[in-house]
Amino acid sequence: MRALVILFLACRLSAFAATDAEEKTIVATIQRVFDAMAAHDPDAARAVLVPEGRVIASRANGTVTNISQEEFAARLATARQKYLERMWNPKVLVRGNIAQVWAEYDFHLDGKFSHCGIDAFTLVKNATGWKVAGISYTAETTGCAPSPLGPPSITKE
Repeated sequence: MRALVILFLACRLSAFAATDAEEKTIVATIQRVFDAMAAHDPDAARAVLVPEGRVIASRANGTVTNISQEEFAARLATARQKYLERMWNPKVLVRGNIAQVWAEYDFHLDGKFSHCGIDAFTLVKNATGWKVAGISYTAETTGCAPSPLGPPSITKE
């Protein structure tokens, strides 16, 4: 009986597991968002974002912000500080043409730590590939464990 339960659970979970190649493609799509942020490039962000999607931040003080992904992309053009967002150990779930990614992250402004938290991305696949349909994240300024990626590398312009 125990073996049947384990087999059943394994089959159910495998329905949501991505192939290695698909998982890498999904994570690379998210990295393109981070790269667009670092470059302050709204067009690069728009290339992988669903404009009607939402970006929702939940801050430790209880405030929640909610903007469209189009507004998020447009704001990149006017940003003056250097952005660096890094995620690690993403958990990727896929079923058909939808994916969910959950990952720890840290965020740096002008080379200095700003906050950490959890990023949750919802993606959809269309004829042109994976697109980010929504982003939700926590923004925590305390209790952040050091990133397993080590300190960020600083590049000079």
